[in-house]
Amino acid sequence: MKIVAVLGSPRLNGNSATLARKFLDAARALGAEAEEHVLNRLAYDGCQGCGVCKTKQDRCAVEDGLTPIYDAIRAADILLLASPVYFADISGQLKCFFDRTYAYLNPNFTSRLPAGKKSVFVLTQGNADPETFKDIHPRYEQWLKLYGFERNYLLRAVGVSQEGEVNNQPLVMQQAEELARKLVF
Repeated sequence: MKIVAVLGSPRLNGNSATLARKFLDAARALGAEAEEHVLNRLAYDGCQGCGVCKTKQDRCAVEDGLTPIYDAIRAADILLLASPVYFADISGQLKCFFDRTYAYLNPNFTSRLPAGKKSVFVLTQGNADPETFKDIHPRYEQWLKLYGFERNYLLRAVGVSQEGEVNNQPLVMQQAEELARKLVF
């Protein structure tokens, strides 16, 4: 079982990264191979709208820090995406990454990825109301399903704004471990 984690927080040890690593640690303990990519440490550009991925090749034409991640996702069983909620959406770092996944689609919007993949989306937010920003995951899940991710899971912590506060939410940390046990076999 191979997991690729894409961490979209500008904080290396922010709440979304901490929750994601709880899942990854539990998965590794069960024998999964997991690699972690911190977007804020990479040099990369947004989608250039060039259309090369639809007309001349089956991958993004931009060669930069994201290139090895896209290849790793093709080979992975599980994709973990993690982000704090900023301005009612995922972080700019993760949004830029996500825009570049457009190359995973053929011109007719069928997926170029192997079938059977799963995703875990980790979201953390300072707002303590679980009704606030609950629309984020469904929007991105639509794309994940289009890419062929058959099962998609959400790990979400609310009311965590200071670095490390998610550690004070034992229920969500336990959910991360339980989800790893469910997905890693």
